[in-house]
Amino acid sequence: MAEGYALTEATYYILLSLVRPRHGYGIMQLTEELSGGRVHLAAGTLYGALSALTDKGWIIQLPSQDDSRRKEYKLTEDGLQVLRRETARLRELADNGERILREA
Repeated sequence: MAEGYALTEATYYILLSLVRPRHGYGIMQLTEELSGGRVHLAAGTLYGALSALTDKGWIIQLPSQDDSRRKEYKLTEDGLQVLRRETARLRELADNGERILREA
């Protein structure tokens, strides 16, 4: 699990996009949409990240149909916990920033 370190923005959005099963192109599209265009994933970057996230047990590749080249991925329970922890961490950062800036 992601104890003790922050996720990259790209990893965060990849995990977020996989709350529902999605194929690679769908992950790239949703990541770009959710980030307001800030995060653009090239195919090589995405598939390297998907491999690493699969190795960590945060996502799984779903069985594909014999005639389909599209690979779909889905968040695991561990991945969902990582995503929830990171969302709480980001919320704390934003809340602290807003509180301090109000006092400025």
